[in-house]
Amino acid sequence: MFMARNPQQQKLADIIAIRRVRDRIDREYDRPLNVGELARGAYMSAGHLSREFKRIYGEPPYSYLMTRRIERAKTLLRRGDLSVTEVCFAVGSASLGTFSTRFSELVGVSPSVYQQGHGGEAAGLPPCVTRQVSRPVRNQEAKGSATP
Repeated sequence: MFMARNPQQQKLADIIAIRRVRDRIDREYDRPLNVGELARGAYMSAGHLSREFKRIYGEPPYSYLMTRRIERAKTLLRRGDLSVTEVCFAVGSASLGTFSTRFSELVGVSPSVYQQGHGGEAAGLPPCVTRQVSRPVRNQEAKGSATP
């Protein structure tokens, strides 16, 4: 027999499910992922997943996925041993154009420009600090944090 959960129990269950979705995105960023598939894995609708993910983490699941991909792309581009196209596909993007556009939006320069000289921002920093320093920032966030 099915027992209904009280609202607090349901909210906690949703938080746990959303955390698992985030962990899956972190692990599988380089694979083809979409909100419908992530929602099925969490046993909820795509709309509910998107709303709850944004409520908990401040951005929709697709934006979070793209941020992870761009973070990894920045690391690969700083290494310099792969072309921009190879990096694009290594991080799970299916389209070089979409990847380049999104990269430019989040980082402020194109992937090729970043690779040629903007990759030194984290030089000499320990890996635990590099991720924080090199995390992509959306243009809206950057504009909102600028001081006059």
